[in-house]
Amino acid sequence: MDLSIAAILAQDGITSGAIYALLALALVLVFSVTRIIFIPQGEFVAFGALTLAALQTGKFPHSASLLLVFGILSLIKEVTAQLRAKQVSATRNKDLALATIRLFIAPLVLWLLVRNLGTQQMPLFVQVLMALAIVIPMGPMLYRLAYQPLAEASTLVLLIVSVGVHFALTGMGLVMFGAEGSRTTAFSDASFQLGALTISGQSLVVVGVSAILIATLYFYFERSLSGKALRATAVNRLGAQLVGIGTTQAGRLAFTLAAALGALCGVLIAPMTTVYYDGGFLIGLKGFVGAIVGGLVSYPVAAAGALLVGLLESYSSFWASAYKEVIVFTLIIPVLLWRSLSSTHNDEDEE
Repeated sequence: MDLSIAAILAQDGITSGAIYALLALALVLVFSVTRIIFIPQGEFVAFGALTLAALQTGKFPHSASLLLVFGILSLIKEVTAQLRAKQVSATRNKDLALATIRLFIAPLVLWLLVRNLGTQQMPLFVQVLMALAIVIPMGPMLYRLAYQPLAEASTLVLLIVSVGVHFALTGMGLVMFGAEGSRTTAFSDASFQLGALTISGQSLVVVGVSAILIATLYFYFERSLSGKALRATAVNRLGAQLVGIGTTQAGRLAFTLAAALGALCGVLIAPMTTVYYDGGFLIGLKGFVGAIVGGLVSYPVAAAGALLVGLLESYSSFWASAYKEVIVFTLIIPVLLWRSLSSTHNDEDEE
């Protein structure tokens, strides 16, 4: 391997690592706030990419129908909960009206727009916004339907639920998008020459957007009130409840951010690789390896671990392409051994 090949592999590794870093941050966020190992994170990657591909080819993205179904089910659940609660009538009516707008009217309007507008001729930026608007609201709705009733359950129960949700969403993806993969239009066709290395504009877009998002998340957690509430919930769930922070709202917000990061990752990688309905799982799993490096706690270490995963995958594909996945996932073994030996074990509190 000469320096030019090493530089090309490093470019590919950094580009992939930037995607894995965003997914690792989303996984750490969800786990720290809700104790949920969010296995379906990869499905949001696939849904984001395939929804954008459908919009660009002039097809109706059935993910918009899934969003409407999720919204109706969430609204039914919300109405049931409000009717059971002992609240002042005016307050309850206001909450039900807001829930109806958020969970039914908004998804219905989006469904009608996508159904009746010619999205194929729209600018790329508008297509991306529409794809994100379809996929991102599924995050808090999914939390409301599958996880919120079990918020106080053990981590093992939440993991089992995540596995079930993953298989359910994968099956829905097959029904909605079919077994064939899709690609989307590149954000940039430009290329830049740096010595013997050619850097594609698409790679720069991926790395640049990832860096901006990571910086935005940092300032969000450090400066905003809702970000500090999420951090407080992650540090001590019971303490957050005692000081008036709603852990249910924190869980929905965490799932919203995770869905946004997942869908955006799908949009970013769709021009560079063919995405299938079940392809997001493997991508999300590599982000999970990066999150494990950070102990599902540290955001900077998780991002650095994800970048390491990207570089390891890239160089492994050159030296032993048939075993690159094995090499990447083997990285998790020494990390788990080291953390097992270096950390103090605390038994989980049981009821």
